[in-house]
Parts: sequence; C-alpha cells; structure tokens
Amino acid sequence: LDDKKMNQIALNEMQKIGIKLDDPHQSVGTLSGGQRQILAVARAIYFGARILILDEPTSQLGQKQQMEVLKTIMTVRARGDIAIIFITHNVTQAQLISDRFTFLSLGEVIGIGTKENLEHDEIRRLMAGGVEMADLEKEIDYYRNENKI
Repeated sequence: LDDKKMNQIALNEMQKIGIKLDDPHQSVGTLSGGQRQILAVARAIYFGARILILDEPTSQLGQKQQMEVLKTIMTVRARGDIAIIFITHNVTQAQLISDRFTFLSLGEVIGIGTKENLEHDEIRRLMAGGVEMADLEKEIDYYRNENKI
C-alpha cells in the first residue's frame, strides 16, 4: 500500500467538501461526532455513492457540529451529482436542506410537497404530528400564562 498516496487522496477528498484535517493519521476515535459524520459522507462520495441516505445525521451533536454537518450536506447537494435522502425530525434543518418532502406516520405517507408549495406551518404540522402538536402548544401556553413564564 502506498501510505503517502492514500493520505493525499484522503486529504484531497475531504478538502473538496470542506473538511480541514491536519493529520491524516489522526485516529477516528479522536474526531468529534460532527467530523465523523462528515468523514462518512466523504468516504461514501469517494467510493462512488450516487445516493446518500442520512438518517438523523445531526442527532447527538452540538450546535456548531450540527452546522458543520449541514454545511457539508449543502456542499454535496450543490455538486448536483448525488441524490440525498435526509431523514430528520428537525423542522429547521429539513427546510434548510430539502427541496422536496415526504412525511411519514407509522409507515404511511401522510403528505408530500416541495419547498415552493409547502408553507412553514404546514411542514411543521406534518412533521410534528398535527393536531397533537397544537394541543401541546395550548398546554404550554396555558402553563406559561399561569406561571408567568
């Protein structure tokens, strides 16, 4: 194996999607959760992925790491040669990343649409459970009003 060549390829491919790594020998175990997610995306791209299925890629990450992962996803999306299926429960992230939406509940499709034809409130309602979410918001408002929060 050509260690130098492998390291250079790894560094070049990571740089293409915004990963700045000083030491290609750095153990994966020392990378942050966000860096690990980004590295997994870079690896998939290098090996020719045509579709990325990202299931809650920002869960368990801090705010900065979430933004780094989202930036990487947007960079990959801008390339235009890889389809991305982004699975999330985060409305803000869904709207930032997505151009088309499919909403599922208990394995059934409950809504579909595009960024252009779905309003924020409709996306939120479909993602959060609709009527149940409205009921919870009423309860929270009641709690706030009663306790002067």
